[in-house]
Amino acid sequence: MSKHLLILGGGTAGTMMANHLHRRLPPGDWRITVVDRSDRHLYQPGFLFLPFGLYEESDIIRPTRKFLPRGVEFVQAEVDQIAPGTRSVTLRDGRTLNYDLLIIATGCRTAPEETEGMLGPKWRVNVHDFYTLDGARALRETLAGFKGGRVVVHINEMPIKCPVAPLEFTFLADTFFRKRGLRDQVTLTYVTPLSGAFTKPKASKKLGHLLGDKGIDLVTDFVAERVDQENNKLVCYDGREVPYDLLVTTPTNMGDESVRRSGLGDDLDFIPTHKHTLQSLQYPEVFVIGDATNLPASKAGSVAHFESETLADNIMRHLRGEPLLEEFDGHSNCFIESGNGKALLIDFSYDYEPHEGPFPFWFGPLRLLKESWLNHLGKLAFRHIYWNVLLRAWPLPGISRTKKKPVEA
Repeated sequence: MSKHLLILGGGTAGTMMANHLHRRLPPGDWRITVVDRSDRHLYQPGFLFLPFGLYEESDIIRPTRKFLPRGVEFVQAEVDQIAPGTRSVTLRDGRTLNYDLLIIATGCRTAPEETEGMLGPKWRVNVHDFYTLDGARALRETLAGFKGGRVVVHINEMPIKCPVAPLEFTFLADTFFRKRGLRDQVTLTYVTPLSGAFTKPKASKKLGHLLGDKGIDLVTDFVAERVDQENNKLVCYDGREVPYDLLVTTPTNMGDESVRRSGLGDDLDFIPTHKHTLQSLQYPEVFVIGDATNLPASKAGSVAHFESETLADNIMRHLRGEPLLEEFDGHSNCFIESGNGKALLIDFSYDYEPHEGPFPFWFGPLRLLKESWLNHLGKLAFRHIYWNVLLRAWPLPGISRTKKKPVEA
């Protein structure tokens, strides 16, 4: 009788693991099942471009099944509870799936209900998010009719998916309003709970001037207590207030609700996971990947890509009874749209801050921590790499799963 590998989540991380392991597990010995609530796979980095009309929905939506290997079963259902003690998962429709090995790739969700007043009557009227498809759609309509005023881009708390996306939105908004001749009628303010604009201190020091250069105000160390929708103000716990006419917020990000129902997560419903092996800290037959983990790594697609390579090796080692590789080092790289047809590129890990230099080869052609048109093209090209290479779990030439020690300039 064949053994059962169950993967919860058909997003970026879950799809990559299905592809990795379908190629490596003996087909007669193992069957693989992927469970996801949606039959649509969303290219989430595209949510950033949708409000500005730079992408259409057809650019960022594909069928989930299209990227799963033939022979992998897809179950469209919502997970109710995960029970590692009995190696079973209960679905909301009442079905129970048993497993021999479990990979949790349930991602994370926005939780605007966690902030007082955010989900008031003006939610998606003049209080918006762009981290969901519905939110990006609604914001596109609002921006199309916006004539001027105070635009505030806000991060509620860390961690969030793609930590630089709110900053990218701010830069793209600056370009958007300039092209429409409205920039003089718009004040742009970036509000963050961090002490600088970027999540990494070295990048913040190197690139923080970009906000000032574009006339964007920066408010730091701002932890929102509530959204005062009646008076159009964002209110901090220390009493500071930031008024707005249009608030583009990044709500608190939390793990999947099934994690909470199962009692597997921390206060934000992220699952305690070994930061180097990606094995659950509580259950040896459970592995966790992507945004579902509590790792101190960026919640981004590149991280899931690097994690998936290590995890695929570790699952094979686990099945052979061998010690797991303590290999994953938090490696992440991402493009940062900086507006006006330019972008930045950063590369970092648990131990190494973003640094300057060529990427991905010794000669480039891209440059780290430097604005360029070529980096912008790389950002746009990534969508095609995502659909055709990343999700299929094919290697990316020149890009290693582990971060090489940077050569200081």
